[in-house]
Amino acid sequence: MDCRSAALALSQIATLLELHGDDSTMVRAMQAGARLAATGGDRPLHDARRDGPLTDDAVDPAVCAVLTELDDTHSASLLERLQEETPEGLLEMLRIPGLGPSRIRQIHLGLQLETVHELEQAARDGRLAALPRFGETTAKKILQGIADLHATGAALLWQHGHAEAERLREAIAAHPDVLQVAIAGSIRRQCELVRDLDLVAAVRSAPSTVSAALAQLPGVTSVVGGGGRSLRLRFDTGLSADLWCVRPEHFAVALWRATGSRAHVEAVIARIATHGLIVTGDELRRGDGSVVEVPDETTLYRLAGLAYCAPEVREDADDLARAAQGATNGAAPVLVTEADLVGALHCHSQASDGTATIADMAQAAIDRGLRYLGISDHSQSNLYAGGLTRDAIDAQHATIDALNAEYQRDGRDFRLLKGIEADILPCGRLDYDPALLARFDFVIGSIHTRYGMNARQMTDRVLRALENPHLTILGHPTGRLLLTREPYAIDLDAVLERAAAVGVAVELNADPHRLDLNWQGCRRAAHFGTMISIGPDAHAPQGLDHLTQGVATARKGWLGPAQILNSRSADDVLAFARARRSA
Repeated sequence: MDCRSAALALSQIATLLELHGDDSTMVRAMQAGARLAATGGDRPLHDARRDGPLTDDAVDPAVCAVLTELDDTHSASLLERLQEETPEGLLEMLRIPGLGPSRIRQIHLGLQLETVHELEQAARDGRLAALPRFGETTAKKILQGIADLHATGAALLWQHGHAEAERLREAIAAHPDVLQVAIAGSIRRQCELVRDLDLVAAVRSAPSTVSAALAQLPGVTSVVGGGGRSLRLRFDTGLSADLWCVRPEHFAVALWRATGSRAHVEAVIARIATHGLIVTGDELRRGDGSVVEVPDETTLYRLAGLAYCAPEVREDADDLARAAQGATNGAAPVLVTEADLVGALHCHSQASDGTATIADMAQAAIDRGLRYLGISDHSQSNLYAGGLTRDAIDAQHATIDALNAEYQRDGRDFRLLKGIEADILPCGRLDYDPALLARFDFVIGSIHTRYGMNARQMTDRVLRALENPHLTILGHPTGRLLLTREPYAIDLDAVLERAAAVGVAVELNADPHRLDLNWQGCRRAAHFGTMISIGPDAHAPQGLDHLTQGVATARKGWLGPAQILNSRSADDVLAFARARRSA
């Protein structure tokens, strides 16, 4: 590791310590250490610690401990702990220009906000200004910081981009001449990160007239175009949106083109041409110039000799090849839907770092039509997340037994399963001994420390964990946090192949900040025949809504219900775990 990388780690530690309200002396020590390390530039950290400027007597003992760990392992357990303890949305807020960690802490504690989208709403509705030592001026500065972030073209999580696009869709739909309006682009394709908003509207009057009127929507600061069917709107939030206004008979083709991806659209146009048809603007024409009626996208794909491609699977050549094969076979591939999920297997309660009781989480699952819920709090080595001791496990299992008995008496078709999210330790061992692991209905194994291992070390660590017969599901297998932490180095193909061979499911963690596996990883899992579990990683009742985006990611990976563990019954899940143990 070089000094520049060490400086970045120390700076991140200082920021997160301040965000958590830790001792200011420690914060200053880390900041001073970061400045000193930065003077070393690309010099190896080991040399700088031996000859200066980062000798043991030149830095604070706490900084020295971090530097030693960075030098030895290329990772810092303090940084990893702080990252895991910090809600992902607060890490995202750190990207907002002019908004520092102390302010974010005040906002989080005062308003219980955890996302940039929630922060923007609070700044607009007066809640932010009402906080002590904030006021209208500070709220406006934060709004401007959010707008500046958006204006740079910085990526948004899908859920935040979708919320903005939906707000715009409703405003457009209110225009009297708009007959129909749909969100298109990367949001419709359910991409994990989005940068632009795209919408298509079918209008009853001249498209140019409607587009000009829509340029007057509240919050619009500038308009590019507007004299024809399309225009780009820029908003005071810093976001921009591309809008196409078309005649109703052109809506299907316009929506298809605006949905993309560009590579997919160009490939379909080329394929349509082999059938003697030409895409001209938003129309499909024969060689003689006559117009072919296209009432919907299904018709368009049929005319191209393809099975219908759901918006999620319009990314690359593989998608088109599958659609062509589906047309040849007479049936499009069956993709998983949210209705196929009958349970969820990654949920936390107040026993560790969740915010709700087991009963509350169960009721939320029942309200969403699920038939079982797996409670999987953190294991004992995960101290910062309140990992469960043996006594806590006994108490939790007694609670689950009592609730299951109650559901049975009431005739409810619902049950709770006893799970655990056991840390995969650096040596590859699962937290807890085999006898205790055997008491759980299922075990999720996850990595929460030592992300700095090289690819060989990390891969060996996970492969050793896969050999444990008590492991049911490998949790968030690359450790990434979208917009805030890159995946750790790992040979994912080796892991997926081995998981398939030994009968361990791999998680598609549906938390919008993770989506881990990503959709490309899901396709690799399908190649190896690896079972996937779509886990919400819910820390509160509303966290069960994460399943929606998890399903979208699975669909982008061409996964069907047969490949999803929690599309099976609770008895089948238990049988899956038992088969692993008996093997």
